[in-house]
Amino acid sequence: MTLLDYLVILLYALGMLAVGRYFSKQVRTADDYLLGGRAMPPLMIGLSLFATLTSTLSYLALPGEMIKNGPVVFSEILSFPLVMFIVGWLLIPRIMQQRVTSGYELLEKRLGLTGRLTGASLFVLLRVFWMATVLFATADKVVIPLLVDLLGPAQWWWLPVLGVVMGMITLAYTVQGGLKAVVVTDAVQAVLMFLGAIITIAIITIKLGGVGAWWPSAWPGHWPELKILPTPGVSRTVVGAFTAMLVWMTCTAGSDQMSIQRYLATRDAFAARRSFAVQLISNVVSIVLLGIAGLAVMGYFQAHPEELKSGWGIAKDADKLLPHFIVIGLPAGITGLVMAAILAAAMSSLSSGMNSSSTVIVTDFIGRAGGRVMDSAAEIRLARYVSVAVGLAVVAMSLVVGGLATNLLELCFKVVNLLTAPIFVLFFLALFVPRATPFAAVAATIVSVSTAVVVAFGWNAKWFLWSPPAALLVGITTGTLVSIAFGRRGSIEAQP
Repeated sequence: MTLLDYLVILLYALGMLAVGRYFSKQVRTADDYLLGGRAMPPLMIGLSLFATLTSTLSYLALPGEMIKNGPVVFSEILSFPLVMFIVGWLLIPRIMQQRVTSGYELLEKRLGLTGRLTGASLFVLLRVFWMATVLFATADKVVIPLLVDLLGPAQWWWLPVLGVVMGMITLAYTVQGGLKAVVVTDAVQAVLMFLGAIITIAIITIKLGGVGAWWPSAWPGHWPELKILPTPGVSRTVVGAFTAMLVWMTCTAGSDQMSIQRYLATRDAFAARRSFAVQLISNVVSIVLLGIAGLAVMGYFQAHPEELKSGWGIAKDADKLLPHFIVIGLPAGITGLVMAAILAAAMSSLSSGMNSSSTVIVTDFIGRAGGRVMDSAAEIRLARYVSVAVGLAVVAMSLVVGGLATNLLELCFKVVNLLTAPIFVLFFLALFVPRATPFAAVAATIVSVSTAVVVAFGWNAKWFLWSPPAALLVGITTGTLVSIAFGRRGSIEAQP
């Protein structure tokens, strides 16, 4: 890392702060702050959705997963046409029918205040863990290795200090500009993420003398055999990756406040559907680019094993290879740009998480459950205070999440996505089960969360990818059966 690299990163941080400052002058109402005035363009919203859900975890996990386990990761893309149909034509029209601020307001119409608070509580818990994990991964896998190269052995206080610095910069522009600032910075960060992967592939190709020098000519010995169907003792299969992505994308798009808040920031269901299509296309491009970047990095260190740190192995330390190459293998200035791309992946997730979490806390807890009626100025001020509180909680949580999994992909599913399916179960009951009741919602939540925990942390450790599908199936089945047995008639009609 040279002075030029640090200047590039500094300019990126200052640019994000400038965006927050600019949009702070356009915030006049609570709708402006929380929903961007409900008239934001689909392209920007779609890029924001992509950047929000493509955190540092994904940015580092995808190349690492390709290096360690091979192209099974591309199986995720096969689920996208089905995801587009489910979310674009079945879920988004129903969501956009309601003029709400928090997605969990929808739950109260069918599942009462109990259902609303249950969904909101699960969301806040999920996103606090998620943001903490993003902070941990960025500091531990990217920034701390860089500081070690510069300053020597790691110090115990680096992780909390780095968490505070990244958290405060993100808070600064999020708190000032609200959702508009978040969406615009997300779009910029999405472009940076694409550039980071493209530049990495291009530099390795130039260094090694062509694509053929790093593209595998035979199946690498450390890659497991490619399996199509779920197989005992095999954690990654084509059907497993397809199912995991189908469930995760559907549940996140259909019940996560970060997604719903962006749909509600567009004009209508058609615009929201276009936004989701942009997100899916961006995801395809990202998965392909990051997967190829993983192949390129693997090929580089196979050609130059002497540049690995002492004791490192290509398969054993797959998650660390991309950030290590960024530090040692890129030219001055380019290193800073790609580092900014990785920081962008973290900050886009943190800003969206802070904004959506504060929206839910203000709307669903303080506003609705607390019975408080506020004017716009008071609501904006309160949302900013809550964002700061959420940010501090995230920094504290980031100190403990790292010990919960052995690699980033496991961390994503075991911690970050543990509650994704249980939250969606509530929306499924509210939107599609006519006899659903608060009692059914509570029963389904308890059973769904319990299933997710058992599959992720117990039973068989190699089946952790099946935690969300199992939790979804068991939760929907339980909620539907309880609703049929004890429920009442009535439903929310979809808007044509």
